Amino acid sequence: MFISISPRPQRAGGRPLFLTSAGLLLVTSSAFAAPPITSIQSYVRPGPDSSQVMYDRGEVPELAGALDLPKAISLALSRASRLQAGEGRLESARQEAKRAGQLPDPELMLGIDNLPITGSTAFDFAADDMTQKRIGLRQVVPARGKRAAARSLAGRRIDEAAANIVATSLEVQRETAQAWMDAWAACRTLAALRMLRDEARLAARVAKARVSTGAESPSDALATQAEVIDLDNRIVGEEARREAAIVELSRWTGVGLAPAHTAVPDLDRLPAALDRLLASVDRLAPLLQADAQVATANAAIEAARAETRSDWSVGAAYGQRDGGRDDMVMLEVGIGLPLFTRNRQARGVAARQADFEATLLEREDLRRQLSARIRADVARWEGLKRQVALHVDSLLPLARDRSATALAGYRAGGELQPWINARRDEIQAHLSHAEHLGELGRAWAALAYLLPQESIR
Repeated sequence: MFISISPRPQRAGGRPLFLTSAGLLLVTSSAFAAPPITSIQSYVRPGPDSSQVMYDRGEVPELAGALDLPKAISLALSRASRLQAGEGRLESARQEAKRAGQLPDPELMLGIDNLPITGSTAFDFAADDMTQKRIGLRQVVPARGKRAAARSLAGRRIDEAAANIVATSLEVQRETAQAWMDAWAACRTLAALRMLRDEARLAARVAKARVSTGAESPSDALATQAEVIDLDNRIVGEEARREAAIVELSRWTGVGLAPAHTAVPDLDRLPAALDRLLASVDRLAPLLQADAQVATANAAIEAARAETRSDWSVGAAYGQRDGGRDDMVMLEVGIGLPLFTRNRQARGVAARQADFEATLLEREDLRRQLSARIRADVARWEGLKRQVALHVDSLLPLARDRSATALAGYRAGGELQPWINARRDEIQAHLSHAEHLGELGRAWAALAYLLPQESIR
């Protein structure tokens, strides 16, 4: 469409020409501006009392004394690099969402129309009435459905990044709790062995006294001393194990403190009831991630379907003619013609549909794995509870009474070997009890940090 207008008295080069065409384009394309994104769910950090304790960046505070479990988890969340990386990806998704569905950059058009290139008037801008120097702008306007689908897909990616942060937070809490339980069990084992060492030294002194009176052979005294040395050797090994466990815990907390012995959670109870835990498989953090991935794959299908819709373009150009002729204005509107969708857009829709179905199948497989794992972990936790209770109620008191009785008999003049046997059995009972306690703590931690809405009280 051409419109003739009167020439201006003066032409000041390209600037007035460009401003004229730009003004025309802005008038014709202002109605196509993308609306702001207002429906994207934002991720809000819960407060310190929430079950999902997030973190504030900064230095880890200096602590004095022992470290209880809630404080260890709080420190771990405050310095977890994985959480910081997750927040970075969340911010990236938010920034991508802000530009999703926006109009592409306009195009600047420069050209010369109908310029003769042969004959006596070749390259003469004033020779022909239709010769003009042209400058203009063109704006491509994607279909409204395409832009809406792009915004929806960006929103789902924000949700996916937020779900990843929730899952990572639970994973950090769970692994920190398990490291705390390992260190706590190692400290308990060491304390039990040190307590037994005092009694072993008492037996060694009794044997030495009996040897000096001739009531006992030197071999028995050497045997009691060997028991003390063997126990010292075990203590050295447990000290190394405890230090290694504290180092592993400090990997999460950033402080080299041992667990507090008096701040142990009740390992016989879970933050969530078992029936609720088994009925809430779909709310587990890994499945929240899988649900977000399914939603993203579904949004990708809608984005692929939107590719079948036609894009628009609007353009405006200003034509300048020489020889005192009137200048010209050109306005144009274009529309895309998706005529060959079978081998183009339809293929993209089929590909995204296949991705969506694969994501659904992966989610179902993950759900089955988690359901079976929870039931197995519950069975293991219940069994370990019974084992620990058996040690506390029967095996440890029995081993203690047997060792004390044997020691009393030995001090009264009896044989040494019954005490040595009872002593070894008592040590083994304490080691076995500490091992079961550590396993119970790890099993408890594996079940206590599964649901996002549950917390340690």
